[in-house]
Amino acid sequence: QAQLAESGGGLVQPGGSLTLSCAVSISMHSLNAMGWYRQAPGKQRELVAVLIDGGGTNYADSVQGRFTISRDMYKNTLYLYLNSLKPDDTAVYYCYADQLYGGSRIDYWGQGTQVTVSS
Repeated sequence: QAQLAESGGGLVQPGGSLTLSCAVSISMHSLNAMGWYRQAPGKQRELVAVLIDGGGTNYADSVQGRFTISRDMYKNTLYLYLNSLKPDDTAVYYCYADQLYGGSRIDYWGQGTQVTVSS
């Protein structure tokens, strides 16, 4: 069973940048998809970016060209690079991973890290 721990959130001015990290407690080789979601106050949790086993990526239209997802297999860490931040990017950001085991899918979530974009 995996544990995910995010870090790197904070307060940033519009146009600024942040880097979020997600430390994974097990080898990433045993995981299927990994990604980042976010949830703004009063809104549903939404997909931000996903990294699919094999190297494929998918981004929400709202962050395409501004955010980049990557991973370091040696450090067992997932990253999200946030650039050109906007106030609408304010949300709690969650790290996500899933694992295929015995014909079932197991979902893992981190505890979340707050990103606030404000002047």
